[in-house]
Amino acid sequence: MKDLYFSGFAIFLVSQVACTDLETDSAESVKKLELKPFEDSGVSGSREAARKPSSGGIATSAVSRCSSPTDGRFACLTIAPPDAVKQHRSGISTNAIVPLPEWCQFDTVFATRTAACVITEATLTTFTVVDGVETVTGELNMDVWSYTYSSPDLGNWIYQISVSPWSGFGPALSASISGTGTSASGSCTTGGFAFPSQPLTPFLTPRSGEANFNTTATAVGAVGFCDTTWNLTFTVPGHTPAGMTQTMSEIRCDNATGANLSRPRRVGCVVPWYPSSAGYSQSRYPSLTSHVARAQGSGLPGATFAAPLFRSTNEAFTTQNRNLACGDAPSIAGLSCDEYPLASTYNGLTFGGTRRSFAGCNINAPTATGPTGASACMITAAENSAQGAIMAAFYYDERVLDFDPYLIAIVN
Repeated sequence: MKDLYFSGFAIFLVSQVACTDLETDSAESVKKLELKPFEDSGVSGSREAARKPSSGGIATSAVSRCSSPTDGRFACLTIAPPDAVKQHRSGISTNAIVPLPEWCQFDTVFATRTAACVITEATLTTFTVVDGVETVTGELNMDVWSYTYSSPDLGNWIYQISVSPWSGFGPALSASISGTGTSASGSCTTGGFAFPSQPLTPFLTPRSGEANFNTTATAVGAVGFCDTTWNLTFTVPGHTPAGMTQTMSEIRCDNATGANLSRPRRVGCVVPWYPSSAGYSQSRYPSLTSHVARAQGSGLPGATFAAPLFRSTNEAFTTQNRNLACGDAPSIAGLSCDEYPLASTYNGLTFGGTRRSFAGCNINAPTATGPTGASACMITAAENSAQGAIMAAFYYDERVLDFDPYLIAIVN
């Protein structure tokens, strides 16, 4: 099995910083990145980033060595509160080891199916203490980008952390940063990491490190989650150092996604809460897409991030959803009954609502609107059969497991 590897920029750092405080688990771990973090699986539909639906998703803490000496100089690192006014700085997203995504936002995790990102604002402050009186002597304001990316076909992932200062004064301007270690908890192990000691100025130029993590959820049927943490140290000459930890917990790996036709079972990792889109071609499947479009237009879920479908792998629920929607469908040559939301979801009639239909669908049900219930319509039988193959490939490509959200998109 191939792995996600560190980028060529990390190799450059290894060759140039032999006399600096480079921390790495092994020289062999620093290799060329063989897979782009946003490589598309080929599934039609939206790759737009989505906000994490619940709060949290990143644990950020300042491990500040701020016990003031009786006399002396020290540094502290603090995290700006979520309600502080923040803005993107120019010139930083493309200069990191792997370019940082434009969709990354402050304090809230955004993601695609294979990547997640969040920005935290931090301030490094220097002090002097004379006769027990503290005086601020310097300050360095910076953005901390936490960016993790995976592949649905590989059992490891990368956590890149980038620190980009944007203003400051005093002794804090002479600060340097290094990644002094990584850790992992859950169904995972740490791989190599690289974040050499380097100065934090000039402004708007990220200082970045990469760390590799490996899943242990490799047994058939296994599903595993992992908390991954960077430890950063900020050093100002003549001052006691400050530090922070940055943790991301967005990646799920599994070996529970089965084979798809000739494509074998494999271990892979995704962001499970991100709803990928399965694309239905309007030109190839006009009967199917007409029904789906009208069903979504009537208020049923599956068209937006705010109201996705949720996959069910429970065969009993699938059968009951199908029977409630299509159990009394007429027998018409060349047609078969299609239900929306799909029978294999937790959005079907088993879970509430009433049946609806539309003009020309040949189903004895009223037209209705609203987010609950299901629609039934007689569509071309060949298109209905093709839908099953589309969804099976989609579940495989995107590693959509039980309770995972997803969308249905109508594409040309």
